[in-house]
Amino acid sequence: MDNKSPDAFRTISEVAEDLDIPQHVLRFWETRFSQIKPLKRGGGRRYYRPDDVALLKGIRRLLYGEGYTIKGLQRILKEQGPRYVQAIGRGAEIVGGNAAAQPPAAAHLAPSRAEPMPASQPVQHHHAAAMEPGFAAKALLSSLPRAAQPLVGADDLAFLKATLSELIECRRLLHGALAGAAVGEDG
Repeated sequence: MDNKSPDAFRTISEVAEDLDIPQHVLRFWETRFSQIKPLKRGGGRRYYRPDDVALLKGIRRLLYGEGYTIKGLQRILKEQGPRYVQAIGRGAEIVGGNAAAQPPAAAHLAPSRAEPMPASQPVQHHHAAAMEPGFAAKALLSSLPRAAQPLVGADDLAFLKATLSELIECRRLLHGALAGAAVGEDG
């Protein structure tokens, strides 16, 4: 791929290799993100323009690197537009409006031990996607080097999401109990 001009069209195999994802994922993303529109030639061969590749890089970064869900990313594309996601694919910082930067991975799961969170204050998240089950697990997994990332099937992912939801509820209950105990000691 290095031999091609930056303005040259890329085949699906070249883009898949560049993004380090399987080709079927690119085809799946076409069904979920209407903004992905590669040129299709005879036999259904796909050719991606430079803007298409930048959009795909942005989608990959937001899904895998930042932990967004498909639904959350669809909302970003609708609200911010494909140029915003293309800029992210070209290395721009993630900033602005409703698509603000994500909180650090799992930061919303473990409060500082020096400052317990009062039960009367809800957890503040930078983005609605952070509230979705599986957000922290995806963010943590995506932060691992590719060789260390486990292969997670649909059943495993469903189990992890359910477990994460239970842990979040346990955390909420613990904070309530700790706040109640602190009030009891003071009174």
